[in-house]
This record gives sequence, structure tokens and C-alpha cells, in this order.
Amino acid sequence: MSLQGKTLILGVTGSIAAYKSLFLVRKFIEAGASVKVLMSSGAEKFVTPLSFSTLSRQSVFTDLWDTDNPEGWSAHVQLGIKADAYIIAPATANTIGSFANGLCKNALHAVYLSARCPVYVAPAMDADMWAHAAVQENISKLKNQGVTILEPGFGALASGLEGAGRMMEPEEIFTRIQDSFSRKPLEGKTALVTAGPTYEAIDPVRFIGNHSSGKMGFELAKALRDAGAKTCLVTGPVALESPNGIEMCHVTSAAEMLQAVQKKSAETDIFILAAAVADYRPEHTASEKIKKSGDTMDLHLVKNPDILKWLGENRLPGQFIAGFALETTNGLQNATQKLISKGSDLIVYNNATEEGAGFISDTNKVTLVYPAKPPKPLPLQPKKDIAKAIIVEIQGIISARDSQ
Repeated sequence: MSLQGKTLILGVTGSIAAYKSLFLVRKFIEAGASVKVLMSSGAEKFVTPLSFSTLSRQSVFTDLWDTDNPEGWSAHVQLGIKADAYIIAPATANTIGSFANGLCKNALHAVYLSARCPVYVAPAMDADMWAHAAVQENISKLKNQGVTILEPGFGALASGLEGAGRMMEPEEIFTRIQDSFSRKPLEGKTALVTAGPTYEAIDPVRFIGNHSSGKMGFELAKALRDAGAKTCLVTGPVALESPNGIEMCHVTSAAEMLQAVQKKSAETDIFILAAAVADYRPEHTASEKIKKSGDTMDLHLVKNPDILKWLGENRLPGQFIAGFALETTNGLQNATQKLISKGSDLIVYNNATEEGAGFISDTNKVTLVYPAKPPKPLPLQPKKDIAKAIIVEIQGIISARDSQ
């Protein structure tokens, strides 16, 4: 099993969901892991340390100031260094806030601040608390610190209300942790995804751009990350939350996007260019806001750099390059021509006029165009599922190449 021989820390805080963590300990132990349980004083109001020590077959760490602790006063440091993963389930709003802001009130906080291993937080609280702006701000801080949030579910809550805030079920938490230790198909590979629009400045307040939301590119980056690739996401201006565990590079113009891609080109194995890069930019950008005068205004445009073509012309052995083609007419023909002219391994073609496809939609309908086999249409489905299907295709192509 993938947890055989792993050392896990389980932090339990003062939530009614604390009893569920007993099932989690049992599943970890059955999978061959060693589990050290930390409990806050609040957690002891719901479940006894004896229950956890019986299941884990280890003493439970409850008091940071316990001078009689056989593991010594610096146990929190050693735990944070030696563990393979630290899971806090359930995690209260108080614990989440302390983690996010670097506070150290108990053993759980001290271990978090000392941890060198991956950290997973499973929030559990009432729906209004979960939705509160302060809690969501702290969740965003944790994500930026590299913590994986095991998102709470929707359902009946201890308050008698119904809503989001239920701790993720132990079976699902177990699966997520187990999967994190499984060898993934793109482990050892590096990937770069471009996403969103580019804005080409006319003057300090106006620009040429498009309606790209960045949703497709962000889902592709997350699918690459989940497949084990070390992923960089180069994104134009979007209103999306930065994904956890992905290197972010924010740019504005096509020239800046090209520069970011070039900087990473020699160290990247997989490129997926999903950004809607502006084809043209103003030849000159005014330093001051252009004042309205007359009934017309002439704007002279020049061609932007072609990032996909640059990659095709400068590719290194073994690199995989995929691009996107958003068309409205002669789509498949244009996508095939783009595949050939840009020297790509794959073009993902979609028609902006089809219902459920396009920039703003959460769904998409695409056709995968290859150099040496027939196009493969994918049905209309959420962009998240489209992204997973594309990455599976790329995995297969890379695996076949690597085995030759």
C-alpha cells in the first residue's frame, strides 16, 4: 500500500466532527502508516485522548508545556521534521486563523510552524462561519502558504442548519492522502501552461483585449499538477483564485507572456498554450490618456509575437507542445493548418459559436487534432473534465515516446 511505512501526524481540534477522526486513524493504521495524534484542549471536550492512543498505539500529544513528555520539550520540532504529512481534521475556524497568521497557542500550531512536510487542512464549522469573509481570507492565506484545503461538504450541520461546513468524510480524506503518495504518471516532468487574455495598452487606461476568462488554462494547470508534473501557470489578467501547489507568473501583454515562456523554455517538458493572446498591439502606446477629439481615431497596429510558433522553432528534444485554436468558421481545417505551421504535437480546437463552449462558460466542447492520427472529438462537459481528458491524452503520447 502507498501508506506503508509512512509517518503521519493527525491534528484534531474542538469540533463535533472530532469523532470522525477516530475512523481516519483506523484507516491510516490499516494501510500501514504510523500515526501520531495531536489534540487541542477543545478536542478533548468531544473525544478522549485514550480513544486515539488506543487506535494509534501511540501516546497522544496534548500539551506543548508537558515537561514529563517522554519525547522531550522539542517534540513539536521533531514531529514537523520527521513526518511525511500533517493532516488537521477537523480544523476549526480558530485553528485555521492561527495557522494562517503564524500564531502559536498550542501543540498543533507549533507543529504546523515547524513542519517541512505537506499539510492538509479539513475545515469543519457552521455554514455562516465558513462563509465569513475573515475565514475565507485565512483559507486563501493557507493556500498561498502551500497548504492543501480538503474542502468541506454540504449537508446537515450540528447547529440544525444545512449548508457548507461539514468536514470531508474520513473515507475521502483517506483516499486523498493515499493518492498523494502514489506515483503519478507525470511525476518528474515539468509543465508550463498559459492562460487568460493579454491586454495590449493603447494609453494608460485603455487596451486591446478579449473575453478570455482563463478557466480552461487554470483547469489544465491543476490537472497537470494532479498528474504529478511540477507546473508553472503563466496567466494574463483574470479574476480567478491562484491554484494551490502551482507556480504562478502574472503577466499583462503578449510580449511579457513570451518572455515568461522563454525564461522557462529550457527546463520545461510539456507546454500547453491555452491563453488567448492578442494577435496585434498598438505600434505606439500613449504616455497620457488620449483625449476625445473628432468623430474617428486612427490606431495603427503591429503583429504580436507568436509564442506557439517560437516554441515550435526552438523546441528541445523530448519536449511536448500543445496549442489551442478557437475558431468560428472552417475550424477543423484551420486547426490542422495551425498544427502543421506551428510545429505542435497537439492542437485543441473549439468553436466559439457552439452553445456551452467559449470563453466565459464553465463547459467546453473540443476536438483534439494530431499530426498522425484522426481528430478526436470530446463531448460537451465541464472544463475540469476536458482538462483531465487532455492530460490523459498527453500522458499516453509522452509514455509512448519515452518507451521507444
